[in-house]
Amino acid sequence: MSPAQQRRGPRTVSARRVAFDVLRAVQVDDAYANLLLPTRIRRAGLSARDAAFATELTYGSIRMLGRYDAIIGIASGRRVDNVESDVLDVLRLGVHQLLGMRTPTHAAVSATVELTREIGARRATGFVNAVLRKVAARTDDEWDALITEGRGGDALLATRWSHPAWVVAALRDALAAERSRDELAALLAADNVAPRVQLVALPGLATAEDVQAAEAVPDPATSATEDDQATQDAPPVSPQRDETDARPVSPVGIRGTTGDPARVPGVTAGRLRVQDEGSQLAALALSRSSAVRAGERWLDMCAGPGGKAALLAAEAAQGGATLVANELVPARAGLVRKALATVAGGDVVTVVEGDGRRFGKPGDERFDRVLLDAPCTGLGALRRRPEARWRKQPEDVPELAALQAELLDAAVRALAPGGTLAYVTCSPHLAETRGQVDALMARHGGVLEQLDTAGVVRAVASRDPQVADGRTVQLWPHRIGTDAMFVALFRRTA
Repeated sequence: MSPAQQRRGPRTVSARRVAFDVLRAVQVDDAYANLLLPTRIRRAGLSARDAAFATELTYGSIRMLGRYDAIIGIASGRRVDNVESDVLDVLRLGVHQLLGMRTPTHAAVSATVELTREIGARRATGFVNAVLRKVAARTDDEWDALITEGRGGDALLATRWSHPAWVVAALRDALAAERSRDELAALLAADNVAPRVQLVALPGLATAEDVQAAEAVPDPATSATEDDQATQDAPPVSPQRDETDARPVSPVGIRGTTGDPARVPGVTAGRLRVQDEGSQLAALALSRSSAVRAGERWLDMCAGPGGKAALLAAEAAQGGATLVANELVPARAGLVRKALATVAGGDVVTVVEGDGRRFGKPGDERFDRVLLDAPCTGLGALRRRPEARWRKQPEDVPELAALQAELLDAAVRALAPGGTLAYVTCSPHLAETRGQVDALMARHGGVLEQLDTAGVVRAVASRDPQVADGRTVQLWPHRIGTDAMFVALFRRTA
């Protein structure tokens, strides 16, 4: 046991154990790391530096799982599906420390072997030690050459950048639709980089002091963890950082560090919220596509967990409009209510539960603005939800596309004449984006017109969003540091 571990005492939990427990929950229970990890960090009482270590170790190991499994297979001389699952997760954590972080080799190996004992896999300590020492004997570039040998095309990129091959192909097609084939490697690399925390300053609620305080929060990842300081001073947690422009692209956005947003006073007060700037631009494209008239009625058809609904509610309150936020899943509807509780009162916001496809029936109320943030594969948020790349399968796409089409039909029915619809997905997959738009216009072109979405987003953004000209917008993480959100705006003409 290291001196740092002795100081902690027997009842405390190490950063590595927190990362292991979350990784196991993701693998076994289909947990979401972004939801579970903060809870485990708080429960363990980790310092800011150890929390940063646990965060990078967890997310990095999940992002690079495919690449690391290829390396473990060579280093161990075994197929990874023949390695016990808990031991395999320990190895993934160890390999990330060696190749994806700046943890000293002896600290990474010895601490990972100790973790193997801690989880009750003492029998595997020799195996873990041997594999990690073989991994440490080569550089990351040398391992890259080994695992990609004999591969080409999408198979090479999938192995090198740790994405399923079908995802690589889908991203290639989406970029090609913008005549941007040479950006694929940059996009895949961006998916593997720890993103900055991005906040939204809710209009009418956030103060200048809130923004200043958020921008001043230090990044704990620039310091060594307690574990590694016990042996020698370590460089920063990870050399792979978000290198895109630090200036926000959203007019209400704050682009911070990779630190803990709970340390920001405006966040704890609810005036600032954690929200990717791509999501902010998607919501603002609807609310600011035209001047708001007092008395307008807005609808968020799939509002859970409530991030875009909160921004829309703040915008509605300022413009004299009202918002109906709908969510199918009761638990997520509860999150929407919580998200809206401090934004606007019941005279502005109403939260309802039910299937979004029910809207627009004869005699139902019509809405002046409708946001359809549709259920999708989530391939645009692989930086922040890295497990999505391993959970989704190509056969999921047709089912999701059918649901998206049905929701779009309902959204059109729910629009009042002259009303505006924003169709949004957190996916660049063409079947969920341009394919849906083309099919929608084929079905409803008699009552719909497409708006200049690129022009609206450029007008809304605080700097160049680097989007192609056209009636749809695809944002990209490697260009502007946001999730790969897709936005298309429509107006009902009759």
